[in-house]
Amino acid sequence: MSIPTTSHAFPDLSFVTEDDPKVERANLSLILDRYKDRFKDLPKVEKGWLSKSMNLYQGHWYSSSGVISIGTVLASQDAFQAHPSDLYLATPPKCGTTWLKALVFAIVNRTKYKNNSNPLLVSNPHDCLPFIENEILRNKPTYNVDSQPRLFATHMSYLALPQSVLDSGCSLVYMCRNPKDVLVSTFHFVNKVRDKSLGVMTIEEAFELFSKGFTPCGPFWDHVKEYYKASLDHPEKILFLTYENLQKDTISNVKRIAEFLGYPFTKEEEVEGVVEEIVSLCSFENLREHNQQGIKRDGLPNDAFFRKGKVGDWSNYLTNDMSQILDQITEEKFLGLDISF
Repeated sequence: MSIPTTSHAFPDLSFVTEDDPKVERANLSLILDRYKDRFKDLPKVEKGWLSKSMNLYQGHWYSSSGVISIGTVLASQDAFQAHPSDLYLATPPKCGTTWLKALVFAIVNRTKYKNNSNPLLVSNPHDCLPFIENEILRNKPTYNVDSQPRLFATHMSYLALPQSVLDSGCSLVYMCRNPKDVLVSTFHFVNKVRDKSLGVMTIEEAFELFSKGFTPCGPFWDHVKEYYKASLDHPEKILFLTYENLQKDTISNVKRIAEFLGYPFTKEEEVEGVVEEIVSLCSFENLREHNQQGIKRDGLPNDAFFRKGKVGDWSNYLTNDMSQILDQITEEKFLGLDISF
């Protein structure tokens, strides 16, 4: 089987609904209005990354507005219904979510989309594999009634997951990243997409917020600890990965992900180089090439999700003092846990 890295043919996008993005934006306004009484008395910080403020809910901070915000989290908890065959991905923001979405989508659908038909060749991975938080905004479900498995991602903390997801027994892949690279990646991302009325965020402001735990879906360290401990309690259901290890040995980890999700590669596929083809299809360079123009369903530019993808880029932006402070926090937060970057 051949999985190309270029395409001129329009793929089968039958898993994507025809809901107008304007409808989703209208639904977001309705949700924020509907739940405003639920979160108006929650602890609040008058400083946000993509919004003017953030609310503390179940130990984590969520933006006061936007497609992944306190409103969509509350609505997801109330309304999202998991299916037993669902597969989930969870990450803190800016921890390789786009890459992981592409890899999982390609792994699970490798026999469905052949030749020039893979949606990843024309669509952003975020539009191919939706967030739970976005799904709640749609009048029509992303997947057809008979679709199995449904693939979803989330930035929500483990404690904030809809109860139906926790009760479903579904498989979940979690990935985190060196917090220093997360900080720098988040800093660049928000300055590219945040509303101009919020002004430009400096690296000093970003560091202060991040180090104090004021991050979307954060504190980062608590987000990681919740999923890590859950993976120890349920290793058959939660696979814990790090971005650094996935970059270091992508081939082995892609095989590991496929095995965990119930889509292992056959010996014939390995001989034919299918694993390598998926890795090539989902490489940073290839995904960036196909996302240089256009916008996602939620209106964000495709190229905002492809900056460098490098390990250790933090050294170009953080001072020695910033680095040492974050290292100290990480050491204290992860004391006794086998988590390293």
